[in-house]
Amino acid sequence: MKPVVGATPRVVKSEQEWREKLSGAEYAVLREAGTERPFTGEYTDTKTTGVYECRACGAELFRSDSKFESHCGWPSFFTPLAGESVVLREDRSAGMARTEVLCASCHSHLGHVFEGEGYDTPTDQRYCINSIALRLTPQE
Repeated sequence: MKPVVGATPRVVKSEQEWREKLSGAEYAVLREAGTERPFTGEYTDTKTTGVYECRACGAELFRSDSKFESHCGWPSFFTPLAGESVVLREDRSAGMARTEVLCASCHSHLGHVFEGEGYDTPTDQRYCINSIALRLTPQE
């Protein structure tokens, strides 16, 4: 997995516009790369069929059929929707090297992706995503 950041985001807003659109907690995660506390998010244990969208811009990011139980405290997915829905970049914050996951459409922080952890998934990747960064649109 080689981190790559895409071109300029398609959805561009000023920081003031983001603050007006998002709640304080949403802004802290999506725009300031914060993290919600483990096992507190709305979608950690959700099994509803549907599409997970970016809470900031509405872009489709993940499908429920790629969600799996990793027991890590955050929703986990083994692959994003059509590889171009997210972009990755190196993150050396918190004293470690990780790969940050951003919405390709608005470059909001979603979480991190890890690989080689031994989960029984088709990709051996775990997209560990903050619930507050997502909005689930259920499908019938």
